[in-house]
Amino acid sequence: MTLHRFFIPPEWIQEKQVALSGEVAHQVRHVLRLKTGDHIVVLDDTGWECEVELRQVDRDVVGGQVVEERQSSGEPHTRINLYQAALKARKFEIVLQKGTELGIVEFVPVVCERSVVGEVSEIDAKQERWRRIIREAAEQSHRGRLPVLRPTAMFGPACQDAINSGSRVLILSEREHEVSLKQALAQGGRDDDAPAKPVSLFVGPEGGFTPEEIYLAAQYGAQPVGLGPRILRAETAGLAAASAILYELEP
Repeated sequence: MTLHRFFIPPEWIQEKQVALSGEVAHQVRHVLRLKTGDHIVVLDDTGWECEVELRQVDRDVVGGQVVEERQSSGEPHTRINLYQAALKARKFEIVLQKGTELGIVEFVPVVCERSVVGEVSEIDAKQERWRRIIREAAEQSHRGRLPVLRPTAMFGPACQDAINSGSRVLILSEREHEVSLKQALAQGGRDDDAPAKPVSLFVGPEGGFTPEEIYLAAQYGAQPVGLGPRILRAETAGLAAASAILYELEP
């Protein structure tokens, strides 16, 4: 039987005792209507998970006892940092939700020349809602860690940040016909006994990156790659590329 999973603050777990409050307690008590003796899984964002037997479920207290600790199996070996051009709200939320389910470990909203959004401050004001979407998707997809949602960055500084991270930096371009994503990944080789080098993936807005942005990214050290003859929507391209990267690089 699949157990309900909840990310909780580490301090809620003390010497095998778990005390739940707030939204999590409300879900356990009123939404899921769990009872004493039922089991849940709680995660403290360390990559470990605790199976908990509920010992008290009443109006004032929801608590339980840890009966098993185990390392989560839902985290990928390959770290993908997605630098996604800012999109209209619903489209960006799809990227966050499905990207979390796939295994992306970090999201960075990026403001590009063709981004149709307001001021950066308006984008960052949505981060609380976006983090909730990430958390719910991580619980549903059995992730062991919460993907990081970083503050919005302008395109140039984002390129510099990705290069400075020491990851392999790829930027999707519909104008790139010489090197495909598959070819670029094959050039890096694969060692099943060693973790794959992190990948920073840049995905453009509606209309794609401008030629000037592709040139600038290449000057920083990013590698332009193509996804094939079909032009994907901005909210689809990153998810398709992330799936291909994990398929190619995961042991």
